Amino acid sequence: MIVIKFGGHAMTDEGGLFAEAIRGVIDMGEQCVIVHGGGPQINEALDKAGIEHEFVSGFRVTSPDAFEVIQRTLCGEVLRKLVGQLRDSGLNAVGLSGRDGGLLIAEKLTLAGEKAEIDLGQVGTVVRVDPTILQTLLDAGFVPVVAPIAVLGDESAEFSKSGLNVNADLAAAAIAGHLKADVALFLTDVRGIYRQWPDETTLITSISADELSLIRLEFSGGMAPKVQACLLAIAAGAQSVRIIDGTDPESFGLALRGLGGTLVTR
Repeated sequence: MIVIKFGGHAMTDEGGLFAEAIRGVIDMGEQCVIVHGGGPQINEALDKAGIEHEFVSGFRVTSPDAFEVIQRTLCGEVLRKLVGQLRDSGLNAVGLSGRDGGLLIAEKLTLAGEKAEIDLGQVGTVVRVDPTILQTLLDAGFVPVVAPIAVLGDESAEFSKSGLNVNADLAAAAIAGHLKADVALFLTDVRGIYRQWPDETTLITSISADELSLIRLEFSGGMAPKVQACLLAIAAGAQSVRIIDGTDPESFGLALRGLGGTLVTR
């Protein structure tokens, strides 16, 4: 089982190179679930709607108006385009959001500030995964593609009228952990985890989750959620996580063979 978080160039895959690599591992009997991001598309949509956007510790502050735009962009434009590209390349892809079938249940995420908690709005952290819809699709030979929008809820209940924006890395981590994935692949716009961001000479090629946890507070900006996602995926049950450069199809092909980027192990 491989869970792949798509972002960056991989989501435009005009030549079908990423899809071809995925099809190769599926032909060898591997099952794959794809979770996609969509930061640039969201930024463009928010700008068109005249809605300001800001980030705090790598998380997008999401007002109710912003959430409607984000949900429409991720579950409509981005998801449908990605599924279409994958199907054009011969993959039996099917799209859904984390709200479908109660796949992702999340509670509101708040961050600790210097004087008070920081309210991020309709931003969630996943507290429960119901993989029933994923497993049904996988057993039927489909490749599920998931947009990172969750249902508001808790450990035992969900409030289906309300949705939350979930960081795509963290959504992929939750799914990978629950499915006990052999590897969770995070395709980003950097080569991996840098010990001293953004110095590329400090790339970490391999590290245990315990070691990464000890230095997790040293990371900031967009790297912080990626490090958090690695640790969450491992803690939830994934066997390993690999972060790679998602702008290079060759890097993706190597990662599917267990090479490149930053490998985080149990």
